[in-house]
Amino acid sequence: MTTKHEHDNPILVTGAAGAVGGIGRNLTEFLLARGHKVRALVRREDERAEALRRLGAEVVEGDLTDLASMHRAIERCGRIYFGMSVSPAYLEATINTAAVARHYGVEAFVNMSQMTVSQMSISETTNSPQHKLHWLAEQALSWSGLPVVTVRPTVFLEGFFLMFAAAGVRASDELALPMGDGKTSPISAVDVARAVAAILDDPAPHIGQIYDLTGPESSDLNHANDATTRATISKSRFRSVRFIFTSAHIPPSAV
Repeated sequence: MTTKHEHDNPILVTGAAGAVGGIGRNLTEFLLARGHKVRALVRREDERAEALRRLGAEVVEGDLTDLASMHRAIERCGRIYFGMSVSPAYLEATINTAAVARHYGVEAFVNMSQMTVSQMSISETTNSPQHKLHWLAEQALSWSGLPVVTVRPTVFLEGFFLMFAAAGVRASDELALPMGDGKTSPISAVDVARAVAAILDDPAPHIGQIYDLTGPESSDLNHANDATTRATISKSRFRSVRFIFTSAHIPPSAV
């Protein structure tokens, strides 16, 4: 891919090789298409890292919790996208990255948070360890003095719905998810990546803002099942389940 780079300093994209959701990989592609240089941070050298190079990104191997790694990753970068998958080390990684970003004086730090954080406060919390880490990370970034933009998407269509529901729909025409009567408005990670690319392309008007990103409507799974039935021309049913997380090998910090 040949791109005319109109910007001198690269934009750092963390989680660039991540599989679930795929924000980092899509964001890398969108930024390159806008004429930006991109430094893509990956955990290991593999075929995904090589694919990023073929797109035109500079690939750096490193660990978000490792100080030396983040110096290598952030040096000469003017703008940062910070996103990390579910991990007990999420808060450590956020603060480690933020400390190095402040050292180098970056002009924008886009933080990928979660919609649930909008319902949390100093007196309202949740039982989810991961949601607590996201809330604490937002607090730490607000104290850091960094030029932060916070993005809070709802559940990712590619991660939650396609990863956990696709097998049941294929095998038995059954949409089996732990939702009960709850409502949600899933959003595509590709759309989230587009929004982040627009912010990083011209971050100044967005500094200090918090953006809640959702799908087109909030609905329960019976409605989603009806939409699936219409789209696939098949008759499926929704069944609420309780222990899908265990069978899907989701770490305890996510629940």
